[in-house]
Amino acid sequence: MSTLMDCTDDSFNFWGRNKLRSYYDLIANILTEELGYIELVAATVNLMLCETIQPGASETAPLAAAVNLRNTHHFIATAQTAFVGNSMGAFGHGDSVFSSSNLVPDRAHNSFLECGALLYKIRVYQMTTNPVAREMIACLLVHGGVHATAYAKALEPFMAVLMRKLLPIPNIEKSNVLEAREYENMGVGRHLYRFSPEDYKQIICIWRGLLPSGDGELEMVDGPPEGRPVPDLPELLEEFAPGLVPEEIAEIVKKFATS
Repeated sequence: MSTLMDCTDDSFNFWGRNKLRSYYDLIANILTEELGYIELVAATVNLMLCETIQPGASETAPLAAAVNLRNTHHFIATAQTAFVGNSMGAFGHGDSVFSSSNLVPDRAHNSFLECGALLYKIRVYQMTTNPVAREMIACLLVHGGVHATAYAKALEPFMAVLMRKLLPIPNIEKSNVLEAREYENMGVGRHLYRFSPEDYKQIICIWRGLLPSGDGELEMVDGPPEGRPVPDLPELLEEFAPGLVPEEIAEIVKKFATS
């Protein structure tokens, strides 16, 4: 969420976007991709929460098991789905946003955020054997590495050092992350996807040359990566979600069909 909120503020409040179009295009395009990551994480959390509680009649207190679980927000506030917050139950807010409207520190902060996010992701990966969680984390490790590289390259015209030489931070050997191999073999680690058929074309001024590792050329890809169906969450009667009985749903469908 922190990278999403930073990109949102940076793109909305960008000064001199016409003169610095390649930098604006990079931020605005990555913002679009970050929105997809939020949906991916939410879908993963939702799948992991499915069937954690067994349904039952109200007099049996079917949600009683949630009392002893680490984060009861998932059962009280969001009906066994994701919420905007961290693993300790603190809700997301904008206090972490850094958007100074100064190009260099803002891009440096973007780079810092991406490297920190990669570090957190690999630590979470080390904490779980859940296959759904590991698949999601591996995907984001590869895509996050792309963003870290993009911000490093964006900073290089202002720096006396080749920022990309510092990467990867942390020094993760992605070949040891089994689930990441598929994405690396597909070339995802070299691809920056352009999420508009007409916009963000100046990114190519930044996203070019070799990977920091030297393993291949960086490549702009027109259009988003191939997606997957979003899971259809079943009804949870004990959570009153969606809160309608089948007869009410049928009646709503009937009214829409005749309106």
